[in-house]
Amino acid sequence: MTLAIHWFRRDLRLTDNTALNAAVAAREQVVPVYILSTWKGVHRWTGAPRQQFLVDSLTSLSAGLAAAGGRLLIRQGDAVAELEALVAETGADAIYANRDPDPFGRAVETRLFQAAKRLGVELHLLKDAALHERSEVLTGSQTPFRVFTPFSRAWAKLDKPLPGTAVTRLKTPANLRSLPLPTLATWGLEPDGSEILEAGEKAAQARLERFVENAVFSYVEKRDLPAAEGTSRLSQDLRFGLLSIRKIYARLQERSQSLNETQARSLQVYINELCWREFYFQVLWHKPEVLEVEYSEDYRGMPWKNDPAAFERWCAGQTGFPIVDAGMRQLRQTGFMHNRVRMITAMFLTKDMHLDWRMGEQWFMQRLLDGEIASNNGGWQWSSGTGTDAAPYFRIQNPWTQGLRFDAAGEYIKRWVPELKAVPAPRLHQPPSPGMRLVRDYPLPMLDHAQERDIALKKYKLHLESSRSVKTL
Repeated sequence: MTLAIHWFRRDLRLTDNTALNAAVAAREQVVPVYILSTWKGVHRWTGAPRQQFLVDSLTSLSAGLAAAGGRLLIRQGDAVAELEALVAETGADAIYANRDPDPFGRAVETRLFQAAKRLGVELHLLKDAALHERSEVLTGSQTPFRVFTPFSRAWAKLDKPLPGTAVTRLKTPANLRSLPLPTLATWGLEPDGSEILEAGEKAAQARLERFVENAVFSYVEKRDLPAAEGTSRLSQDLRFGLLSIRKIYARLQERSQSLNETQARSLQVYINELCWREFYFQVLWHKPEVLEVEYSEDYRGMPWKNDPAAFERWCAGQTGFPIVDAGMRQLRQTGFMHNRVRMITAMFLTKDMHLDWRMGEQWFMQRLLDGEIASNNGGWQWSSGTGTDAAPYFRIQNPWTQGLRFDAAGEYIKRWVPELKAVPAPRLHQPPSPGMRLVRDYPLPMLDHAQERDIALKKYKLHLESSRSVKTL
């Protein structure tokens, strides 16, 4: 009886799973496996909220596989070594997996290719996380795009792959060794009180339907309003593969057939956000060094401040700037932050506090359920003025006017900074009088935005001039 291994990675679903569908079609028996990492306590790119979402997603996946007649095996250790061992135990002649878009997964795939060749088994690594990946979207001279807008035009012209079917039946051999499903304790973590969204494929599909049938119509008007239910909330589902990108795109196209012009435009704006995700995938594929250094070489070596105490105030939502603190507390309590507020808080850290964007990038990755390395890095570098399509260094958002523009009634601020509930909304969007707190238990602003803006302008300008003068020598 022919047998293959399907290695689940960031594709924790049975519907339109490219590699799983291929394995089930090609072999009589399939061994589904998820391999747990071995780190403990602290990790640069994840933390308790996202690991809890992973735990819940694996629990749901395990139940789904059992209902289909299979069984999810759990192993822990080096992925290549564990897959080699599973080949030996099962006699599998093929391994199926979906490709990972980040450099760490890419390195594992290189090692797995070598191991499969040595073992004499087939290795099938398939595209699944993106509609168009790696080098599928290039300029006319076959080089990577450096700017989003022309990338998006080229991306839009390409034919989009259709979603595949759902796996409803598969056979897994009995009596194979498996660890129990993980808990936070697997990584030496404890619950931190975060209000975690319901995980699993069924919950993700329900979120998609709610968005497509409701919020997508007003996406243009509401997507920048953090107090509104105006976004899709599908980002964590894409990150863990509870939904496929093909399913989302196809469902949007299907829905567009019955929309008026205004509604169709709103839907198209959302599709553009999916394109941004793939643009950042491409950036990371072609320039993996951006995880360590600035995308723009002109800004490498920027003189960032070193102020751990100030950073802790930012993380805790105690800066004295209501819109910034609301975002940071939403992140801490839910593992999510509205995208507009992500930009406000990121620009505040880098251009008001003058702290290294890498500090904020890591904090977001450790807290966000939807922590996608490529998108998170791209967003932080955009906000700090160092990345692709970067906001020019002289574009510095004013947190007071941003709060007024996008949360005029203070609904979002008061939800996440409850000590400010009784403060009239206009006072939330202007610096308080010197020495006068908004309320007794809320801190004074930790800095003067106007002064720090001037400092940032001088710092960026001097560094840019110095960098470019060195290049001409």
